[in-house]
Amino acid sequence: MSKIIRCAIYIRVSTEEQHLNGLSLPAQKMALEEYARKNNYLITGYYADEGISARKPMQHRKGLLNLLEDVKKDKIDMILVTKLDRWFRNIRDYNITEEILAAHHCYWKTIFENYDSSTANGQMVINIMLSVNQAECDRTSERIVAVLDYKRSIGEVTSGRVACFGYKAVKCRLHKDETTSDIVEEMFRYYLGCMNKRKTYNHLIELFGDRVPPYGTFAKLFSREAYMGTVQGIQDACEPYITRDEFNLIQKVSDTKVYTEENETYFFSGLIKCPVCGKNLSGYIKKNKKKNGKTFLYKSYRCYHHMKNRQLCSCGMTIHESVVEKYMLEHVPAELDTMIQLQESKKHKEINQGKLISLQAELERLNIQFQKGRISESYYDEQYDLLKEKIDTEKSSSAGSIIAEYVTELLSGNWICLYDQLDPAHKSSFWKTVVSEINVDKSHKLCGFKFNTE
Repeated sequence: MSKIIRCAIYIRVSTEEQHLNGLSLPAQKMALEEYARKNNYLITGYYADEGISARKPMQHRKGLLNLLEDVKKDKIDMILVTKLDRWFRNIRDYNITEEILAAHHCYWKTIFENYDSSTANGQMVINIMLSVNQAECDRTSERIVAVLDYKRSIGEVTSGRVACFGYKAVKCRLHKDETTSDIVEEMFRYYLGCMNKRKTYNHLIELFGDRVPPYGTFAKLFSREAYMGTVQGIQDACEPYITRDEFNLIQKVSDTKVYTEENETYFFSGLIKCPVCGKNLSGYIKKNKKKNGKTFLYKSYRCYHHMKNRQLCSCGMTIHESVVEKYMLEHVPAELDTMIQLQESKKHKEINQGKLISLQAELERLNIQFQKGRISESYYDEQYDLLKEKIDTEKSSSAGSIIAEYVTELLSGNWICLYDQLDPAHKSSFWKTVVSEINVDKSHKLCGFKFNTE
């Protein structure tokens, strides 16, 4: 009695091939099952990679990796695939896989093509065909990248995921969605007044009910560049809901993560820096009991890291909100005059953009090399982070001390009188708009602050 051959069925489609006749996963599976049945093979498992190119490194093909794990356990005698390009288009990964298969006496077979990997001549033919497939895949990839780059350069949408809440894609361009635009407009109007996502969300739920997306989705909307008109790096690609200055301000506020007591508004939450660990101080209610038995409550700030674990931070400072407010109201006017004079002098100096342009061009070359598969993913990540840091440093050095226009407008006229009339929520929003951080020295004394910059 002949030995029953245990076979595994491997099927794969890349994204652009999923709707083509004969390449879908069900079509491949049906053909391979029929072939196994006619040859009395025992199917031991199905392994699929959907939406994954065979040109991708092996670590991205989970179906293939699971298949090889079962091969190493000697569960499989033969692997069935429809065609060579369903199996591999990458010579390097193919050779790695062949070593694993040979070590466990497993071989593979294509049912629509005739390849023999057991002879030297057969291996040569396979390597030639893999080279041809790999080159064709690279040329196709280059053409697709070129087309997508052109579409993005003229402001066209190349992915449905770009159309975030409040927009819809019409003929490859984003337009405001009349069914949700009222929610987005109210979202930004209310948030810019209180700078609090949770309060904004609760406000929208009261107004619009279940038309508002879940909070997890809602909180991420504030980081979408489309709301300021930028799509896939192209500015003015769609009608904005907010200005670029407003978007940048929202990002600065969102980047500050602080821990405060619920239902309390702290004017300087996320702004005061710990002099020891550099983290943001968090607000809390400090209770002070007097000799007459009365208890007074003070809104104060302390280092959350110190309270959580004193080994993380040795700072035990507490600073009252009223002290910080008094300091800021006294020092902002004089510091503003100094910064405006510096700003005026900088307007007359020509900013050298050559280095910045050179760094951005280098970043673009790095992206192209990665898209063509000429560099590894780890090398790409390392170089990308280095270049991005240099670009950010160059941008900040040329404009870091220039006060944003909306800040100078907000502090024009008799702004202190207007400030006194604000409620706690709007006072908190005011300070987060005007300054990016407030500093305290190691003796626990306020020692300066930074205006929000462009």
